Amino acid sequence: MMASSVSGTEEVRVSTLTPLKLVGLACVFLALCLDAGALLSPAWVTAEDQYYLSLWESCWKPVRSADWSCNTTLGTDWQIATLALLLGGAALTLLSFMVALLSLCCSCRSRCNKPVAVMLFSAVVLQLCSLVLFPIKFIEAVNLRVYHEFNWGFGLGWGSTIFSFGGAILYCLNSKNYEDYY
Repeated sequence: MMASSVSGTEEVRVSTLTPLKLVGLACVFLALCLDAGALLSPAWVTAEDQYYLSLWESCWKPVRSADWSCNTTLGTDWQIATLALLLGGAALTLLSFMVALLSLCCSCRSRCNKPVAVMLFSAVVLQLCSLVLFPIKFIEAVNLRVYHEFNWGFGLGWGSTIFSFGGAILYCLNSKNYEDYY
């Protein structure tokens, strides 16, 4: 809320938190939740109940067996790079969320908007690199003879990137232009 009081010729204005920044904070929080889901998801790629791939392990089930065989995915450079880029983006998203949340408690709201936006744009770049690298290298490296699809873990990564981008845009907007409306 905008509070103003006039005592003589002096007008005191108290800066408010605009809905743009609240929506931006909500976007960053959703991006953080989606990042956690993408990192922990067991299903980045699945293939007809015989194969699944996450960021951490690759599992397949032989046709005549009831047991799954799993290997770590941290043995190939492209999978390590994908994981590192996604973790870097998630770390920047977490840091930007903490700075944005901290700026609510202190009087540094306008000074914190730019660093939050820069961190979020950096997270978006890291996550985009990760999400473009993964399918290209997967198709190049893994030879599946059955139908496979990129599954919900991969989609959560894209969702996180989209929400991070939206939050970055909202933190870039100059709230001084909108202050009169609120």
